Amino acid sequence: RLAGCATREWDYLHHAIVTSVRCAEAHQATAWQRFTDDGPLAFLPLASAPGEHWCSIVWSVTPSEAQRLMALDDDGFCVELGKAFEHRLGAVLHADPRLCIPLRQRHAKRYIEDGLALIGDAAHSIHPLAGQGVNLGFLDAAVLAEELLHALARGERLADERVLSRYERRRMPHNLAMMAAMEGFERLFQADPLPLRWLRNAGLNWVDELPEAKALFVRQALGLSGDLPELARV
Repeated sequence: RLAGCATREWDYLHHAIVTSVRCAEAHQATAWQRFTDDGPLAFLPLASAPGEHWCSIVWSVTPSEAQRLMALDDDGFCVELGKAFEHRLGAVLHADPRLCIPLRQRHAKRYIEDGLALIGDAAHSIHPLAGQGVNLGFLDAAVLAEELLHALARGERLADERVLSRYERRRMPHNLAMMAAMEGFERLFQADPLPLRWLRNAGLNWVDELPEAKALFVRQALGLSGDLPELARV
C-alpha cells in the first residue's frame, strides 16, 4: 500500500490459530498435518529441552469456530486441540498465548517498480495448507539476489526496472502456479461430496505407496523444480 502496488486478493473464510504447545510424546522431528472438517491442523516440530516435546501449531478453522476456541481457557483449548489431532502426540499439556489471524490470499499485480522489488509475503500470501509461503519467499530472495549479482557483473544500475523485471519474470509464473495448486488443494480438502472425498483419500494413499511419485510430489511442494536459482541447488 505504501508503494502504491495494486493487488488481487480474496478471503479464504478461515482463521488460523497459531501458538506453541507442549505434548506428552516426542514429535520425532516430523511435521504432522491432519485435515479436519473445519480445516487443516498442522503440528510443526520445535527444538526442545530434554524431556520436553514442543510443537508450533497452525489450526485453520471457520471464523465462528475460531471465536469459540479463542474464548476457551488454556486447559480447555488443550483438550480441544488434543481431540482434533486425535492425540497423535499424546495429550497436549500446555499452550502458549494464542494468536488468531484471518486468512486471505493476496498477490501483487506487479512485483517491481523502479528501485523497488517485492518479495515473500509483500508480493504474495497463500493458505498455510502446506506451509509453502516461507519457501516461496526464500526462492524470491534467492532469484532477486542472483539477478542483482548478474546485473552488477554487467555494470548495470541495480535499481533499474529492466534489471528488476528479470526477477519478476522468473518468479511470478512459479508463484502463481503454486498459489493455484494450494487453492485447488484447499478446495479439495474442504469438499463435502462423498465421491470427491473418496477420490482425494485414494489419491493420497496411492501417492504414499509409490516412492517415485512421493518424491516428485515433495519436490513440487517444496518448490524444488523448474527455474531454480543457484542458492536453491546447493
